[in-house]
Amino acid sequence: MRVAAFYDVHGNLHALEAVLAEVDRERVDAIVFGGDIAAGPFPVETVELVRSLDAVCIRGNADRLDAPATEPEYEEARLWIERQLGEEGVAWLAALPFSAMLDDTLYVHATPRSDEEVVTELTTEERLAVVLAGVEQRLVVAGHTHMQFRRGRFVNAGSVGRPYEGRPGAYWALVGDDLEFRHTDYDLEGAAAAVRATTYPRAEAVASENILRVPTREEALAEFGG
Repeated sequence: MRVAAFYDVHGNLHALEAVLAEVDRERVDAIVFGGDIAAGPFPVETVELVRSLDAVCIRGNADRLDAPATEPEYEEARLWIERQLGEEGVAWLAALPFSAMLDDTLYVHATPRSDEEVVTELTTEERLAVVLAGVEQRLVVAGHTHMQFRRGRFVNAGSVGRPYEGRPGAYWALVGDDLEFRHTDYDLEGAAAAVRATTYPRAEAVASENILRVPTREEALAEFGG
């Protein structure tokens, strides 16, 4: 079974459309959206596109729109997304399951025990063993920290909409007998212009810092640690 794992789209409609076009050319048996689907400049359009697909969806921490953000600019963005989606859209995200299992692979947003817990390439083997304790599946696929890597059974598929990889584009994974990390280019200038044309409170930051330029792994690891 070949599964396209799309994580952390963050309302980046243009990146999502690009990866879906690439998947159309692949022999894929299933699509999994691994959480943090809507939190970005095109929440309504992104959710509508995701819901139009025959896909498995799980909930990420940013999909829990009832949780206030700690910083004012992110709280303003959360409230804007909530208004755009309306009650039905917010309820759909909130009702998504914590995890899904396909073909002896467990899909979670962050770790098998939390949608916010951080695991990176710097995480110690001892702590990773604790994170995976009790998990019997051959692979655990996650996202949350927006960087592709594999540590034994633990895989981070990367981020479609807001990667921390240094090179702009959309990052995702093909999960099957073999694991393939993928990178998909899309029209960055066009996407940035479309984002800037929205009323999303963080439009300029997303366009300039998450689309035209993206954080490096070194910057992200300095923030996340292990």
